Amino acid sequence: MAQYGPGHLLVASSLLFFLVATYAVLLSPFLPLTGIHILDALAQDAHYKYFALFIIPTTSWFVIANWVGWQYFSNS
Repeated sequence: MAQYGPGHLLVASSLLFFLVATYAVLLSPFLPLTGIHILDALAQDAHYKYFALFIIPTTSWFVIANWVGWQYFSNS
């Protein structure tokens, strides 16, 4: 039996997030409701479904910018 490490978990969670975000943003206006409460709530929402998608790159940019700034500060 193969062991799955943290890399496999990261790839699987990234793929799951990508699929849910793709459904919520691109496919939900064209498809009927699924019967799954969370996916239907995302499909019917017109504003906050984009917040969940864009908070990840925004947070990543903020963390990287702060880290670079801290590196400049500590090495000056």
